[in-house]
Amino acid sequence: MIIKKGSQVAVHYVLKADGPDGELLEETNMEEPLRFTIGDGEMLPKFEEALMGLEKDQKFAVSIAMADAYGEEQEELYAEFPKSDFINEEGELDEELFEEGEVIPMETPEGDVVEGLVVEVKLNSIVLDFNHPLADTDLYFEGQVVEVQ
Repeated sequence: MIIKKGSQVAVHYVLKADGPDGELLEETNMEEPLRFTIGDGEMLPKFEEALMGLEKDQKFAVSIAMADAYGEEQEELYAEFPKSDFINEEGELDEELFEEGEVIPMETPEGDVVEGLVVEVKLNSIVLDFNHPLADTDLYFEGQVVEVQ
């Protein structure tokens, strides 16, 4: 069966930054491949385009420029919050959140949950980065189609 819009697919892949010799960012395995439906908006459009027309067991390799992936890092997606915004149910500050590299789920005014990465801890505030972790990165996927339905 050939992959087309609406196909349910499973793929095993290796994701690297900046080409085939770049840093390994993510990897699936054949026992637990990535499963998704083509055209549902779950995956990057350029990734889905590269899979179109392929069949089970076929291999693929695709480079996706940052502009077609998660874009450039945006300064306006950095935000500073007072530590007092992070008081837990017991009325205490959750000190575990105040470490660089921690990911903090936050709710937007619309009720959506977004994740902010702690990039700086100040005396009375923390700075969070809400950019996608792969912003500013050209992506390179190499893999194999495991299943097509």
